[in-house]
Amino acid sequence: MKPFLRAQLERFAQRLSELDFLLSREDIMQDMSQFLVLSREHTELTASASRYTRYQQRESDLQAAQQMLQDSGSDDALREMAQEEVASAETELTQLEAELQRMLLPKDPDDARPVFLEIRAGTGGDESALFAADLLRMYMRFAERQGWRSEVMSESASELGGYKEVVVRIDAGSSGDGVYGLLKFESGGHRVQRVPTTETQGRIHTSACTVAVLAEPDEAQAIKINPSDLRIDTFRASGAGGQHINKTDSAVRITHLPTGIVAECQDGRSQHSNKAQALRVLTARIQEKERSERAAKDAAMRKGLIGSGDRSDRIRTYNFPQGRWTDHRINLTLYKLNTIMEGDLGEAMQALRHAHEAEQLAALEVNA
Repeated sequence: MKPFLRAQLERFAQRLSELDFLLSREDIMQDMSQFLVLSREHTELTASASRYTRYQQRESDLQAAQQMLQDSGSDDALREMAQEEVASAETELTQLEAELQRMLLPKDPDDARPVFLEIRAGTGGDESALFAADLLRMYMRFAERQGWRSEVMSESASELGGYKEVVVRIDAGSSGDGVYGLLKFESGGHRVQRVPTTETQGRIHTSACTVAVLAEPDEAQAIKINPSDLRIDTFRASGAGGQHINKTDSAVRITHLPTGIVAECQDGRSQHSNKAQALRVLTARIQEKERSERAAKDAAMRKGLIGSGDRSDRIRTYNFPQGRWTDHRINLTLYKLNTIMEGDLGEAMQALRHAHEAEQLAALEVNA
């Protein structure tokens, strides 16, 4: 095990002893908020401590087996038993070290949050809008596979059935999976290369969409917006929705004047519900802007795996003639584009997560 990992685990063990003492104090037990904070930390550290104890045990087993191998002499049965134990201990130690490394990585507190997924058509006109619809379908299918719930918050349809812009809220429901933790690496520019349905001469066109994944703010921790900083406009909704939605000024657009950030919602049946939904999206966008500005100061994070955070970054190419899907950040190419477009994103997301974890581990080792 790398020295910096062992040192960190030793510090965790020391902190766990401190928490055992603190949680036994009567004054802490009477302060419920403090008690819950310390209890959560204790639970997290207990898991790491348990795996580290097992690691230390298997280290001892390995040393004993290696000594047995040296002392076995001409006893073939003893030598074979020792070799089996050495192999078993080495395999488990490798697995345990990988687990402990992941446990030591800094956790993003937003990983478990629901998300607002925004898809916007970019260069490419009608073909870009159609690709936006394809991306929406891909993410909705992935959400179904995960057992998540998805809800369209707002949409601006194109003439040919695509989307100029669409915003979807996705949450884990009862599955408990971290939506933001899985989807956060989807933000950026998505480029498609294919023959558009509008192309009469069979030529391949290149179009692009941008995707933004915003963690839905925790109401208790969300930024506070001054009502005087908001301009709220109402207008008549457009698109499908029946007579009621098209005959009343129920759609709401909210502009945050200091930043110019805008959010709108028109899918609800009342102005009140649309205003509440638009405000949630606006809050998430403002919070994401602040998050991006903070992250931009961390060159290692943004210049490494996920780029600058600018939505114009090209992170991915979908090449339909070749059936090729490529993520340019980690140089991963998969020739299974059709299944990916049906929501089979597991392999891609796992690779992105592992790449991110590798960067975090490298940063921990440098700073150790």
